[in-house]
Amino acid sequence: MNIDYTAPEVPVLDVLAWVVLRDDRMLTVRTRGRDAFYLPGGKREPGESDVAALRREVHEELGVELEPDSFTLVAELTAPAHGGLPDQRVRMRFYEAVGHGRPSPGREIEELAWLPVADRARLAPAAQLLLDRLVTEGRLAAG
Repeated sequence: MNIDYTAPEVPVLDVLAWVVLRDDRMLTVRTRGRDAFYLPGGKREPGESDVAALRREVHEELGVELEPDSFTLVAELTAPAHGGLPDQRVRMRFYEAVGHGRPSPGREIEELAWLPVADRARLAPAAQLLLDRLVTEGRLAAG
C-alpha cells in the first residue's frame, strides 16, 4: 500500500514593525531568550488593523505612543523567520510613525539598541533586508 504524504504548508507569519532612524542608526530590540535584534512590533490580534496592532505592540514593548494619523508604509518584505520552524517565513510590513515618549524596554524586551549598518549581522533576516533597502535608498549610510 502506498501512502501519499504531503507535509502541511508552514503558514507565513504576518508581522508589523516600527522603523525609527537616528544618526545613521536604527532602533532595534532584542526579546528575552533571543539572540538577534528585531524592530519593535509584533503580530496583530484578530480584527486589528495594522495601525492599531503596531500602536499596541510598540506601547507594550517600549512605552511609546504612536500617532495614528502619522503612519507611512516603508516596505513590505518576506524573509526566513529567525528562530522559527524550518521553512518558516515572515512577511513584515515596516512603518514609520511619529512616537511620543522615550523608548524604554518593557517586560518582554531584554535590550534596546540603536544599531548602525556595521552591526547588520546582529539583526534578524527581515530586519537585515530592510537595512539593505534603507542603505540602497540612501536613508542610512553604508557604514
